Amino acid sequence: MMETMVLIAGAIGLAVTAAVVPLLIPFLRRLKFGQSILEDGPSWHAKKQGTPTMGGIAMLLAVGLGAVICAGSVRGLAVTAGAMLFGLIGFVDDYIKVVKKHNQGFTPLQKFSCQALVSLIFALYVYFVERRSATLVPFVGAELDLGVFYIPFVMLVLLATTNSVNLTDGLDGLAASVTTVAALFFAVACAQRGEADCAAVMMAVVGACLGFLIYNFYPAKIFMGDTGSLFLGGALGCAAAAAGLELFLIISGFVFLFETLSVIIQVISFKTTGKRVFKMTPVHHHFEMCGWSETKIVFVFSAATAALCILSYLGL
Repeated sequence: MMETMVLIAGAIGLAVTAAVVPLLIPFLRRLKFGQSILEDGPSWHAKKQGTPTMGGIAMLLAVGLGAVICAGSVRGLAVTAGAMLFGLIGFVDDYIKVVKKHNQGFTPLQKFSCQALVSLIFALYVYFVERRSATLVPFVGAELDLGVFYIPFVMLVLLATTNSVNLTDGLDGLAASVTTVAALFFAVACAQRGEADCAAVMMAVVGACLGFLIYNFYPAKIFMGDTGSLFLGGALGCAAAAAGLELFLIISGFVFLFETLSVIIQVISFKTTGKRVFKMTPVHHHFEMCGWSETKIVFVFSAATAALCILSYLGL
């Protein structure tokens, strides 16, 4: 029964997203909700200017419906609600961008403050309502109890995951492809640990990403925007926290982490030595500058994530 509901959640995520996005594309075009391209990004990305954005709305609807029907618990709905709050932050950020017609939404402080607030709320929920204060250590088979320090730990996990997925969303199909693989791992891991509600939410995310990729793979007809990337990062982070699998995000989601690290390394290197380690960051742009096509980068990053997810599974 558990396996059936998890699979149904995935089917709902796929079907709803695949059905809603074709309706969303012309609607967003009529509203002139097109993507603005960063001036300091790769010059060849200029052709993507005006491509409809905020497509993550479809994924929010799909995962929300899948969770309501299949998650079957307060915790499953709480994970979905946490992810949707992150998606709401992204939606407001996207709305500011498209209305002002430039690629600046929230200020960094505003965006971080909103994310920190949602992270705190979810961390308090996990600690006080779910009574969870321990995280499973990969390859050890034992849990590390952090006590009250579990609250800032979960906050850090959520902030890191949401912003890392956000940074990864820079090429057609990249964030959705890598998230599909990572979410599939967490769906399997949660199911194996008897966490059916979290498994259902993760499988709904898998389905939603696959449905979105039909229109987002190169050349993209629509972008997910911060609405989608913050939602997906929130879904991964919240599900991992609810199931006590936070440390597995480091392994299975290392591609996301590396995207963030590349930016940090670049900034530190340039400020201290005046030299750049990468040709451009986040690191997917470095590979573009090296001559890799977008589809090759998506394939390699997704394959690397698949290999890391297999390693994570062995560490359960």
